[in-house]
Amino acid sequence: MSREQALWTRTRLGRCGPPLDLLTARFDKHVYAPHAHDEFTVGVCVGGSEIIDYRGGRIHNGPGAIVVLAPGEMHTGGPANTTDGYAYRALYAGPDLLTEGVLGGVPHFREPVIDDPELAAALRTTHTELSACPDPLEAESRLPWLLTALARRHSTARPVGDAVPGAGRIARAVRDRLADELLAPPSLADLAASLDLSRYQLLRAFRTTMGVPPYAWLAQHRVHRARALLDAGLRPAEVAPLVGFADQAHLTRWFRRVLGVTPAAYRNSVQDARG
Repeated sequence: MSREQALWTRTRLGRCGPPLDLLTARFDKHVYAPHAHDEFTVGVCVGGSEIIDYRGGRIHNGPGAIVVLAPGEMHTGGPANTTDGYAYRALYAGPDLLTEGVLGGVPHFREPVIDDPELAAALRTTHTELSACPDPLEAESRLPWLLTALARRHSTARPVGDAVPGAGRIARAVRDRLADELLAPPSLADLAASLDLSRYQLLRAFRTTMGVPPYAWLAQHRVHRARALLDAGLRPAEVAPLVGFADQAHLTRWFRRVLGVTPAAYRNSVQDARG
């Protein structure tokens, strides 16, 4: 029985920002015809081994490897053998997403296969979580940061300086906007433009000051708001849209992360204590 699958998820970088496609795939026999993308293809192999014809050569990659294919470059892709096949996660990022935080224009990757276990694990985790819950603010907080790290560590581009003057002031301004507009938060790109910053500078300032990226801070703020509504007797399904979560599943995901219990269990325990 064939285990082949290809699942596409589309997220957005910010509520009204550009789309970004995520692919979760496993192939036993399928071989791609020669083709090219307008975006950078950034993939992480998660099982088996793959062969890619690229730039007149042949790439072999296995679990944990990051593969970066440049826009407009023809390539193929297929299993190294049909016994094990291969599985991978890929995202398709416009060139501008890899120019934040670096100098010298669109970065060039001399080697398409990159050995960076830490970054590969972060890309895989982010891909998996955004494929399950494609939240725009989360996507905009996580993906540009990781793609900038990829360009800074492994391309010919030169990193910009990390110091952001007034980081504390910037972070507090972003925090206040997110709290005030938690039902429909502004994009980080718009926030950065309003502060005359790049998105990378905004993310750097916020992470340095708050210790977490903007989406994680906002999710925790929403959880604390949700807790008060659950205390008042509302049901989780009623609370989720009132604090800006897309649905009860999103509320439950973050409530458990922050407080260690589900919203329903928390509400029941509060009611039992009152009883």
